[in-house]
Amino acid sequence: MKRATLSALLLSLTLAVPALAKEVAGVSFPDTVQVDGKALKFNGAGLRKKMIFKVYTAGLYLETPSQDAAQVISSDQVKRVRMTMLRDLEKKTIVDAITDGFKKNAGAGFPALKARLDTFASAIPDLKKGDELILTYTPGRGTRVTSKSGQEIDVEGKDFADALFSVWLGKEPVDSSLKEGMLGKDD
Repeated sequence: MKRATLSALLLSLTLAVPALAKEVAGVSFPDTVQVDGKALKFNGAGLRKKMIFKVYTAGLYLETPSQDAAQVISSDQVKRVRMTMLRDLEKKTIVDAITDGFKKNAGAGFPALKARLDTFASAIPDLKKGDELILTYTPGRGTRVTSKSGQEIDVEGKDFADALFSVWLGKEPVDSSLKEGMLGKDD
């Protein structure tokens, strides 16, 4: 009787723990996340390094996983990037890096995105080690910026979301090994 009870307890504990898709630099990424009632599947995750410093991890979640960066960027599906800081970062550092990525990947379209990028940047706070920055694109609503210590805002436009996701997945990503990880190609 005790063996059956113990087995049932162990089984219930196993089922209660979310499945872990991957761990990167000590940060765990679950198999799925819920966004507006939709289950997004873990696509991949990687580590952003600058010289020898570990800066953050980033995980990509999609309705329909893909290893094709252009398809991920152009698809009109709910998608999310979850960044976890591995060191303290000032707002200016984060905003400058994202702006640089926008310029490199948006090209001639950058001027049309500049005002929305400024709105986006206003929601980015200083981030401490362990803080998360979550960027979620939802068709028809836009890109939501969420962090523990910043304001939550939505930035409209699929063109904006395409440029934002290009920072990590575009032709000139911020970090090519991070891109490979987010596309699930490093396993």
